[in-house]
Amino acid sequence: MAKYGEGDKRWIVEDRPDGTNVHNWHWSETNCLEWSRTFFNNLFNNLKILDGEGGFYIAVKKVEKVDGEAYVNVRKGKIIPGYEISVLISWEGEARDSDGKILHKVSGNVEIPYISDENADEDPEIRVSVKDEGKIGKTMKEAVIVKGKALILEKVRVWVESMSRGGPVKDELETKKVPPQKVAKKKEEEAVVAVMAAKEKEKKKEEGKKGCKTIRLNEKFNCRAKDLFEIMMDENRWKGFTQSNARISKEVGGEISIFDGSVTGANLELEEGKLIVQRWRFGSWPDGMQSMVRIVFEEPESGVTVVKLTHTDVPEEDRYGNATVVENTERGWRDLIFQRIRSVFGFGM
Repeated sequence: MAKYGEGDKRWIVEDRPDGTNVHNWHWSETNCLEWSRTFFNNLFNNLKILDGEGGFYIAVKKVEKVDGEAYVNVRKGKIIPGYEISVLISWEGEARDSDGKILHKVSGNVEIPYISDENADEDPEIRVSVKDEGKIGKTMKEAVIVKGKALILEKVRVWVESMSRGGPVKDELETKKVPPQKVAKKKEEEAVVAVMAAKEKEKKKEEGKKGCKTIRLNEKFNCRAKDLFEIMMDENRWKGFTQSNARISKEVGGEISIFDGSVTGANLELEEGKLIVQRWRFGSWPDGMQSMVRIVFEEPESGVTVVKLTHTDVPEEDRYGNATVVENTERGWRDLIFQRIRSVFGFGM
């Protein structure tokens, strides 16, 4: 999907002199990022997580930042939301005695690293951190995880639902509803909108960030999905089949370092035998460049595993101007990882 302000010219109609958008036929796009910041601030304002249970009082302090992109496309009254955002929330806690006297204060953050329209029906990952790693700090952190996670996810769902209804343009749409039309014609128009939306979303997937590409591979192995997952999350076996040093955390949020430190990153999502999502960065890439690796494990039949790799935001050039980054990265996946796993562990088909 084209970025905000860069819509497909085939579908953008020039504004009429009188400013009228006839029957909402124009493909209009509204930037919703600033609106989302205000929306989240209102959602989390004074949200209480604990209110005296066990002598603890914990509440959200404020929304520190909302980054990424969020927008709503509208054509013929059809709402097509798009968003990929991250949210950082700060929280504060107090331990009090029976008289209400404050004994200890603790603060920390709640990070929601990835909220996407593609996963609108799934709850996003939530990471909780605390600045005080003492006994009380750890207890409050656990309370935020146990008690606060459900409250925070509930607020996120409210925002997702609001985006699906048009976000900041909802009221405008209510006052400019399209007059009733014949059922057949209406269905035809909705089909056109659906096709356009699908094409725009696919285009966005392919393009990713400006100057970046996406690598997609499907590889088959003669093994169980569980076994292959374990190999790819085991630093000792990584050292074996790559003949290089590796450090791989098995925890979400944990760091990874492979190929003697040439590639570094972190675990974003882990589902045993089914899914690995990691952030990857090559040392030769331009400063600030980060990519996303998503590996889906499928077992269509017993003893046969299909790996579906999607590696997004791979820069076309490295920091030295070499334009072979995508080609070399794809070759690395095929030859230095997948093929070596087959050879070393006997998983060839």
